[in-house]
Amino acid sequence: MFDAVRIKNECVEWIREFFEKNGPGCNAVVGISGGKDSSIAAALCVEALGKDRVIGVLMPQGQQHDIDMAHLLVNHLGIKHYVINIKDTVDAMLKNMPEALEITSQTVQNIPPRIRMTTLYAVSQSCNGRVVNTCNLSEDWVGYSTRYGDSVGDFSPLSNLTVTEVKEIGYLLGLPKELVDKTPIDGLCGKTDEENLGFTYAELDVYIRTGKIEDLQKKEIIDRKHKANLFKLELMPSFKPEI
Repeated sequence: MFDAVRIKNECVEWIREFFEKNGPGCNAVVGISGGKDSSIAAALCVEALGKDRVIGVLMPQGQQHDIDMAHLLVNHLGIKHYVINIKDTVDAMLKNMPEALEITSQTVQNIPPRIRMTTLYAVSQSCNGRVVNTCNLSEDWVGYSTRYGDSVGDFSPLSNLTVTEVKEIGYLLGLPKELVDKTPIDGLCGKTDEENLGFTYAELDVYIRTGKIEDLQKKEIIDRKHKANLFKLELMPSFKPEI
């Protein structure tokens, strides 16, 4: 049985201890998408550090249809925030790619999250910050993140919690229901996470925690994605000569 109260309290204390060891007095800098993960990560940091030490960064690419959810979150928490539109940067990068190079759809989809992470670190280094990674265990399990984009950060409060568990903590933190229950969309190709994955987070979460899943075809998809994407969670391989 998942004890949301205990886990929430332990996570808050863990965040405090991280900052005591890795930057006393520093600020938590979090990219705010308007989804549950960034909302809950920001709320945990507010409880751990106080709202004056949490900075939200909204990074639309041109017009973002759900930007109102991101504003709802920063206003609800009462945290300082900046809006930095990344459209010009994305467009400039694509425009300056060599004409002889065939740009794939995957390339186009993954440039924005990597630019957003660059933006977060630019803000962080300008305001004595530490960047919050907002990935959860369910997404990490099947590699549903962009390497060197949303997959990185300085500390990660949610990466060992499933989507189901993260949402329970969100309710406990008193966040607006529309943020916690917001249908997750990848922000890259316009589809929901579950449409892209081929299974629901509820099915994935049960499988992660218990090893049980009824649909063997979905089990095969999950296992294949997990194996193929393990490299995202590991340190970069390095040659170790015998000297």
